[in-house]
Amino acid sequence: MELTLFGIKNCNTMKKAMKWLDDNGIVYHFHDYKKEGVPEQRLRQWLEALGWETVINKRGTTWKKLDDAVQESMNTEKAITVATENPSIIKRPILQNDDFILAGFKADEWKDTLN
Repeated sequence: MELTLFGIKNCNTMKKAMKWLDDNGIVYHFHDYKKEGVPEQRLRQWLEALGWETVINKRGTTWKKLDDAVQESMNTEKAITVATENPSIIKRPILQNDDFILAGFKADEWKDTLN
């Protein structure tokens, strides 16, 4: 799998991540999961590798709008359902290739991983 950046194009964190990749001459494919969605298999891969607590953005408005009961009983299977229905609840960005999956933009972590 080529290096793929998953996220939502108009997100400020996404803009920073894309600028960082571009400034460092790193070639990537952008997948807008608000427009294209995220296949369940890919979402499951992220959740199994990183855990739902990392993949699901609990600081965003989509999480805050969920019923308290849904938040309190969240697990991997529920995260798949919620994220499939509301892709904006997925942490941005997700950077992935065959060797790694990174959630969130942390320039130092990305630099260490990509070098």
